[in-house]
Amino acid sequence: MTKSKVEQIVYELSEPIIRQNGMELVDVEFKKEGKNWFLRIFIDKPDGVGIDDCQLISEKISCLLDEHDPISRSYYLEVSSPGIERPLKKPEHFARFKGEKAQIKTYKPIENSKKFSGIIGEVTNDTVVLIIGPEKEIVIPFEQIAKANLIYEF
Repeated sequence: MTKSKVEQIVYELSEPIIRQNGMELVDVEFKKEGKNWFLRIFIDKPDGVGIDDCQLISEKISCLLDEHDPISRSYYLEVSSPGIERPLKKPEHFARFKGEKAQIKTYKPIENSKKFSGIIGEVTNDTVVLIIGPEKEIVIPFEQIAKANLIYEF
């Protein structure tokens, strides 16, 4: 789960401000869509984030980005919740959602597959256990995770 240089810089600048305001920085994305660039910052807190939280963080980060100017091109800044199928980026994300259903895609096949769906089990600094069924568990090294997110079932 590698980040671009811009995403890494914005993450490092934004994370302390977000944490100081009682929230968690979930992810930063810098993507071109059509002819426009978008800087997306995803925030969360235990009881969920609302529009006021997003506006507060947007204003603070906008000033910070103007001051440090890490992005040379024009872009649109968006601050939002990661949603109910939030991405899982760090070991602590997996630990927080232990017992929840998740989907994980890996860079390389593990037991002949690169896509897994199951319940998050034990989490260490290096691996996560995904419980696939009553008799099957897959141990996935974090370095092999290309993408992971929660799965919401209605």
